[in-house]
Amino acid sequence: MIPEPTDNTEAVKTDSEPFRLQEVTSFFRDLAIILLVVMFVRTYLASPFRISGNSMEENYHDKEFILVDKFSYADFGIARVGDPKRGDVVILRPHAANGKEFYIKRIVGVPGDTLEFKDGEIWLKTKEASEAVKLNETYLSSFNKGRTFLPNDVRNPKFEVPEGEYFSMGDNRNNSSDSRSCFRSCTSGEIGHYLKRSDIVGKVFLDLGYFKIFDSFEIIPFQFQISKNVGWQIKPRLFDTPRTWNYEELNTAK
Repeated sequence: MIPEPTDNTEAVKTDSEPFRLQEVTSFFRDLAIILLVVMFVRTYLASPFRISGNSMEENYHDKEFILVDKFSYADFGIARVGDPKRGDVVILRPHAANGKEFYIKRIVGVPGDTLEFKDGEIWLKTKEASEAVKLNETYLSSFNKGRTFLPNDVRNPKFEVPEGEYFSMGDNRNNSSDSRSCFRSCTSGEIGHYLKRSDIVGKVFLDLGYFKIFDSFEIIPFQFQISKNVGWQIKPRLFDTPRTWNYEELNTAK
């Protein structure tokens, strides 16, 4: 006797439904984990930034990509990894009314420091020292060396950095909105000369350069033009930049 064919299509379909549901659940679970990891990395470990402007010339250039180390300054509430050091090149929030959320500057004064501007040079006294020392800023270009001046509306050449705050400047001293000018204008009353610890995002870790592909790109109507000069406009220097600095002359101050 030939057995009658059994239609088990319905049984297969029923068995596959839990499997498909499990696949969908696993996908969204994995996606959520990935997003949480990415958020944790960008919040506490590292973030990419692109430089816009010339305030750090000739050490960092317009359009250059950098990777910023956030972990060194991370504050987890119950514990803090570390604080900005004098000489660090950092990304900060200036709270200036010019539409830019982030600036790249160098920390020159830390809490307890006293800075004085004289004849285009900076004299700095740490809270441990009894006298000021002229900073030897050899990381400045020849165009900026010895030309660190204050804005015309700033009368007092001496700055005493308060506890928990910092004094920062761009390496391009002739073209930088920084602590000297209250990051915009000291007459506006928006913010003062000093930078709060909470406004420092992280310090520069890697220099990734700038690779040019397009001359222009438009999402609508999806038109783009390949650049005639495709290639490295600014070659990556990785760790080979003055992203931090040790002012050795301060170690000998009395």
